[in-house]
Amino acid sequence: MPAKRTSSTSGGRAPTEKRNGKPAILSGAEIRATFLRYFEERGHYRLPSSSLIPRNDPTVLLTTAGMQQMIPFFLGQEAPPRNLLTSVQKCFRTTDIDEVGDASHLTFFEMLGNFSVGEYFKREAIGYAWELLTQGYGLPAERLFPTVHPDDDEAPRYWQEVAGFPAEGITRLADNWWGPPGKSGPCGPDSEIYYDRGSQFGCGQPDCAPGCERCERYLEIWNLVFMQFYQDTDGKRTPLKKQNIDTGMGLERLSMVLQGKNSVFDTDLFRPIIDKFAALAGTRYGVNEQHDRSLRVIADHGRALVFLAADGVQPDTTGRGYIFRRVLRRAVRHGKLLGLEQPFLAEAADTVIELMRGHYAELAERRNVIVETLHAEEVRFGQTLNQGMQLLTRELDELERRGEREVPGTVAFKLYDTHGFPIELTEEVAAERGFTVDRAGFEGAMQRQQEQTRHLDAFARKGEEETWTRLVKNLPATEFSGYAATVGSSEIVAMLVNGQPAETASAPDEVVLVLAETPFYAEAGGQMGDTGVIGNATGTFQVSDTQRPVPGLIAHYGKITSGSLRVGAEVRAETDAMRRQAIMRNHSATHLLHRALKDILGEQVHQHGSLVAPDRLRFDFNLPRAMSVEEAREIERRVNEMVLSNYSVGTEILPIAEARQTGAMALFGEKYGDMVRVVTMGPSKELCGGTHVGATGQIGIYLTTQEASVGTGIRRIEALTGFGAQNFVRQRNDLVGAVADRLQAAPDTLVNRVEQLQDELREAQRQLRKAQGGQAREEAQRLAATPKDARGVPVVAAVVSVPDDRTLREMGDAVRARLATGVIALAAEIDGQARFIVTVDDTLTKRGLHAGTIARAVGERLGGKGGGRPDSAQGGSKDTGALAATMAGVPDVVASLLG
Repeated sequence: MPAKRTSSTSGGRAPTEKRNGKPAILSGAEIRATFLRYFEERGHYRLPSSSLIPRNDPTVLLTTAGMQQMIPFFLGQEAPPRNLLTSVQKCFRTTDIDEVGDASHLTFFEMLGNFSVGEYFKREAIGYAWELLTQGYGLPAERLFPTVHPDDDEAPRYWQEVAGFPAEGITRLADNWWGPPGKSGPCGPDSEIYYDRGSQFGCGQPDCAPGCERCERYLEIWNLVFMQFYQDTDGKRTPLKKQNIDTGMGLERLSMVLQGKNSVFDTDLFRPIIDKFAALAGTRYGVNEQHDRSLRVIADHGRALVFLAADGVQPDTTGRGYIFRRVLRRAVRHGKLLGLEQPFLAEAADTVIELMRGHYAELAERRNVIVETLHAEEVRFGQTLNQGMQLLTRELDELERRGEREVPGTVAFKLYDTHGFPIELTEEVAAERGFTVDRAGFEGAMQRQQEQTRHLDAFARKGEEETWTRLVKNLPATEFSGYAATVGSSEIVAMLVNGQPAETASAPDEVVLVLAETPFYAEAGGQMGDTGVIGNATGTFQVSDTQRPVPGLIAHYGKITSGSLRVGAEVRAETDAMRRQAIMRNHSATHLLHRALKDILGEQVHQHGSLVAPDRLRFDFNLPRAMSVEEAREIERRVNEMVLSNYSVGTEILPIAEARQTGAMALFGEKYGDMVRVVTMGPSKELCGGTHVGATGQIGIYLTTQEASVGTGIRRIEALTGFGAQNFVRQRNDLVGAVADRLQAAPDTLVNRVEQLQDELREAQRQLRKAQGGQAREEAQRLAATPKDARGVPVVAAVVSVPDDRTLREMGDAVRARLATGVIALAAEIDGQARFIVTVDDTLTKRGLHAGTIARAVGERLGGKGGGRPDSAQGGSKDTGALAATMAGVPDVVASLLG
């Protein structure tokens, strides 16, 4: 047992008691709101939760922590909206899916967090956490225990200064280190805060302490991470330019503590959901443990599925879609165990939405999509679940009869392939009857099917290619006329309907047309294929895509929208000219971007892929690090410099060897023929078969919108040109104009105006605090001069008018400075709630008076909570009506304690 803390016998009881039979316990929503309000009052900007689909982090499928959206801020890749931030982040972790159903494990949870980007560090983070837990939430100080990393000598010192912990009362754990295992990123030591649930949850061993793996007495509730270093892929750590703070506290676990529950599933975050499912199943929670486990599974998975669907995750066979499907199918299976034969997830989703919509408005906004997604997938799986369970049950019965305890991999694969059973679901069902599953055999069966599928796909492609090859034998190569024009006349030389050659087609047939000559560009080199219209007096064909199915042929994919067309007919082919112009601007811009990257970052930079679309461009390149802000700005400036130079764009056809000798850049891994097309625009020279503007000035403007990692050593730039960039700039200008109007300032003076307002606010706050301090000192002098007597002990107990907890504490210190000895109990109404402090001088603590005991008694009378150290304690209540009467009774409380 760590030093300075006495064992507790109250077990899982909430720190808040009851008064007059009315519970004074914070709801989960109030706990969430209290956290955000606390940090907002201390200068933190509330950042909305990011999506469960991570942005710019391809290393994870789903958002697993509150700090994920903060990493670009910590690394200096993006400027945060403020340097002090707070958030409640939606999180999903897959590691414990199969454990969900017990009293503690979850997949989806909410992470409360406060973050500092280069502002405050360890002392302030510890101070905030301690103040919020003990004063904001009223947790008894004697039941909280910090842990630190063995190599961190700063955090223990601050814990001693802030909370009075002796060195022997702080546990040092080697795993108090937060970092990205196996990958690069910010990292550093952390300090975890544990809550003592009571001796009845302990192992009884003398060395039982926070981090004990033998029991569940000490519950970790908050992790304070001190971001000091950057770790590269080799594990080397270097100090960050700015020291950052990242903290995380699970809302569900904190609610369990504050609401006095033994399980997160007993909190108000889950019970409405559990009760809804129990009602649907005609049972009650807490009666049958097997039913309870299934209800917990469905409650957790139901919550998770609602949030996944709201953020756009769809069921699939791979990636995050597979996680969605796996979770849903596990929930459906447990529904069947409860006797829920009809689809139930969509109906119960409304309970989740109603429960959470107050903080997550997107749930109500996307309700129809959520319900439709859950219902469709549940119905799809429900159609095969019973058959699959019958098959698995028969197999388990047969294995049991033969005395075998392992399900063959081929059976597990059949369940997966035919009945949609995730392998994990088969393993769970088998384990419930004491069986294992031959996972290696399952993987082998999966691999054999994939190889067969690849063979069949190759066969199908070969069949399609044979169709095209037969056509090619009788057709000349398609002549592309689109470099010079976007419109032209031609002849239909071939037609495919349903993948087979045809002579005629009519509306609404989906068709592939081949022309003798075409202005339509076929997708290649990252440039999207053209769209447009082909037709004549007899029919119209809408082109939705243009491809090269085999070398030499350009195929137009689309649909006949009116009339009919036939092979041999003369037609007019017209591409979407505006779309083509936008594509050409973006394509030429990628060449200039490639050149600028080499100029700024070095010739070792090469293109690793691109997308040239009408509305944007995307460019992938090799770089083992993130670009600095200065580099990104210089690259954008360099591209626009080449745009404004209005270089003419020239092309020539050269032998590949001669083209390379001219310095033309070839794309890494790209295959070229003997003759190549060289595109030159100013200092840029590349091998390229795409379409381009006539001069770089036609690009208009180039604007980078995003730069991020897409894989190890590969970065991606996304950008806009032309009208897209113009619209983007106009929207930003409108935003700046709106802010300028609101602040009554010219746009170019906005920064100065904001700084001026910040200075004015700070000065106003300083003057207000000064005035309040003066008033507090006068009030303190008056109170110290008129104490009550409790068996010879001076007692100052009063309700005072102060704006915040800090001023309340300062007034208490002022009274104490004027009172030689005695008990001080001051209370105030702050933010609509009752707050109070209690102090007892050292002379009286030696006589047995304990500030924490007095605070608990005051808290009980208020219908709230209170507690603390022998010399200093605090508490609060949502009920302010009894403040005056309660404080008037403090002398009687002191007298009773003195005996």
